[in-house]
Amino acid sequence: MDIRDILNKCDHTQLGVTATWEDIRALIDDGIRYGTASVCIPPCYVGEAKRYAAGRIAICTVIGFPNGYNSTAAKVFETKDAVAAGADEIDMVINIGALKAKRYEEVLGEMKAIREACAGKILKVIIETCLLTEEEKIKMCELVTEAKADFIKTSTGFSKAGATRGDVALFKKYVGKDVKIKAAGGISSIQDAEDFVALGASRLGTSRIVKIVKEENLL
Repeated sequence: MDIRDILNKCDHTQLGVTATWEDIRALIDDGIRYGTASVCIPPCYVGEAKRYAAGRIAICTVIGFPNGYNSTAAKVFETKDAVAAGADEIDMVINIGALKAKRYEEVLGEMKAIREACAGKILKVIIETCLLTEEEKIKMCELVTEAKADFIKTSTGFSKAGATRGDVALFKKYVGKDVKIKAAGGISSIQDAEDFVALGASRLGTSRIVKIVKEENLL
């Protein structure tokens, strides 16, 4: 696979708690230079990033991150605020406890409320696969499809583990035809990226691919 095709699928990501505006600006510069799908950044930098990027790259941010247990009202507010600031894409974390308690209508209702708050922007739903049973993963494929989200996403990258090949294959089997797949967390090599894309992921949440391209002068 051509490295440009991989880069075009990357959400170039910096969500560290110590990230400064200088870090975010450098991320944007690299995302533009290497043609990534977006830059994924903390909500507090969305407005500044939108102005700096000036339409040269999509701005993605996170909602209810990383634990997902914020109230639905808080997540909806976060989403509206991010969209008003200029976010093009929203990656939300589900309420994992509600899923485990089988409060499926609550999980679905929250996704629908955030879908509406996105005002037409891309919505990706993070289900944190490393904390779920296979039954719960399959149920989330069903609920994300019913909520009409744009993507189902494996992981925050801040829990016990990130994306696995098995989880992406499971998503491909059970998610609706209109829902795309984002693999995130632990994507540390070109081979990882190629494998996830081959299994059905059309987005990759990672900062490592751009770093490899820069270090190895692949472009």
